[in-house]
Amino acid sequence: MSARGLLRLFTVLYLALFFAYLFLPLVFMVAAAFNASRFPTMLPWEGFTLQWFWGFDVRGRPTGLFQDARMARALLNSMIIGAGVVLVSVPLGLAGALLLSSLQGRLKGLLYAVLVSPILTPGVILGISTLIFWQRAFEVGGGLFLAVIGQSSFIASYCMLLFMARLERFDRTLEEAALDLGASHLQMIRRILLPFLRPAILSACLIAFLQSFENYNTTLFVIGAEDTLTINVATRVRLGLTPAVNAIGVLFIAATILAAIGWAVLRRREEGARAAALARDRTAALAPARLATGTA
Repeated sequence: MSARGLLRLFTVLYLALFFAYLFLPLVFMVAAAFNASRFPTMLPWEGFTLQWFWGFDVRGRPTGLFQDARMARALLNSMIIGAGVVLVSVPLGLAGALLLSSLQGRLKGLLYAVLVSPILTPGVILGISTLIFWQRAFEVGGGLFLAVIGQSSFIASYCMLLFMARLERFDRTLEEAALDLGASHLQMIRRILLPFLRPAILSACLIAFLQSFENYNTTLFVIGAEDTLTINVATRVRLGLTPAVNAIGVLFIAATILAAIGWAVLRRREEGARAAALARDRTAALAPARLATGTA
């Protein structure tokens, strides 16, 4: 076998092992969600069932995911906290990015280090410090509000980095031209800056929500008596796991696949509409030349 063939074989084997390492646990998890066994396992296979989504055991007790009031409450709390984190983190990240982009010199480097430092701080420290500060300074106990504050303290830094990367390509002459033509700073932001930052804003909202949804370390110390989905799942792992947890994983995988398909379809439609618009513009531009030459 030649060196090129050996390299190709090694590449194929490496990719096969890599994707198996990534996706085999998901395959086992999905299979366990439909296995009739009361333990979350694929083997031995005891038959196909949907009782872990909606069903009852032999004693008539509900076992399905959609009948679990505690998990439903935890999921609702995760959604509420995620929405709150988006509302807090995205404006804070945008403000920090705009401030840093307008500074120069050593002050910019110092302020950048301060604003990025929450990302490097362990989540346990952020959670404990948030709880202690708000309890002693304002007598605010753990709950959804503190969960939003604690998570936003570091998620805002992620949003700021996204906005800074986008602002690197922003043409400052557009801003200066708008101000020279009589636009106010608010009009310039609304008409020029925000449309330019729209892709970064959407990305920041998505990342902030996902970071909040899966966060465990910080949330554990500030959530108080409430519960989130990650904490609920971790508690079930300690006390005894059922395939209902696999069922919620299946739902998340299905939602992710559907979202990816929807995004691909929308992007293809946008590309088609853009290509059609370019074709129309090209036809309109060539029309006078065709009339001059007498061609159809």
